[in-house]
Amino acid sequence: MLAESAFFYTFITLAFYEVTSIIQKKIKQAWFNPLLLTIVFTVIMLVAGDIKYEEYQSGTQIISYLLTPATVCLAVPLYEKLKVLKENAVAILVGIFSGVITSALCVAAVVFIFNLDNTALATFLPKSVTTAIGVGITEELGGLATLTAITIIITGIIGNILAEVVCKLFKIKDPVAIGVAIGTSSHAGGTAKALQLGQTEGAISGLSIAVAGIMTVITAPLFMNLLK
Repeated sequence: MLAESAFFYTFITLAFYEVTSIIQKKIKQAWFNPLLLTIVFTVIMLVAGDIKYEEYQSGTQIISYLLTPATVCLAVPLYEKLKVLKENAVAILVGIFSGVITSALCVAAVVFIFNLDNTALATFLPKSVTTAIGVGITEELGGLATLTAITIIITGIIGNILAEVVCKLFKIKDPVAIGVAIGTSSHAGGTAKALQLGQTEGAISGLSIAVAGIMTVITAPLFMNLLK
């Protein structure tokens, strides 16, 4: 009866995230990431309960519907930090472009080292942009959209876990630089962490998601043609 409820799986998913978030705040360990653990617990639930993914997906549609307005809400802190954006416009654009190119070069290096084909290149090239944009790029270039989606999710989780650690390791303290780095390299998954670090970090990271997506759409086909 509960499983047939339209909100049962939504409730369970949100409960997983809320519980793991509370535990992370207490133990303060980066590896205890709520997003990652929610995915793990959800998979365990599906396997243990012999629940079909289609059934789970239909019961969590409301979360998918809320993703778009949640993303649009990133414009609020960006508007509040509009002055910072104007003062650092050139540095932000150069930083995002550098991140997009670096991401593409890293993928190309992996493809070359492991002697992978053009399908793998097209699949992994958009790993650092949002799923909607990344899947579209992959399909256009002839890659595997499903694998691209998984890669994008993993990239976001890694960014969420390691963002603060990497910034401390390399002594990156400027909030604008932190926001650009996180948003460009790990899209929404990393931006969730950036918002925790500060309003400026979150605002610039949200902007970087959109700009990096546009730049990747433009540069990805050029990289494919060049590396072929």
